[in-house]
Amino acid sequence: MEYISYLIIIVLLLLIAIAIANSKRKDFKIEANKLVEYLGGKKNIIKYECNLSRFVVDVNDVSLVNKEAIQKMGAKGIVEIENQLKIIFGEDAIQLKKYIDELK
Repeated sequence: MEYISYLIIIVLLLLIAIAIANSKRKDFKIEANKLVEYLGGKKNIIKYECNLSRFVVDVNDVSLVNKEAIQKMGAKGIVEIENQLKIIFGEDAIQLKKYIDELK
């Protein structure tokens, strides 16, 4: 009987751990929509690509880009060179590009 109690406790702890892990997972479809909006919309984006942890995007008008909002959504840094932005997202960059491909 004692083993059953321990087994129930272990199962409950595993379920709680799984629930916590799933709640921290980002919804990349929503994040991709936000990123496109913060980059000035679909029409402002000329081209984009993903290089490991960086999301590189060329835009028509850099003044339409909301860099502060991009930082708040988790960017670790943004480098601007003329009309090109290199946004460091870490491992999220690849997932974001995948969902932006679906939006375009």
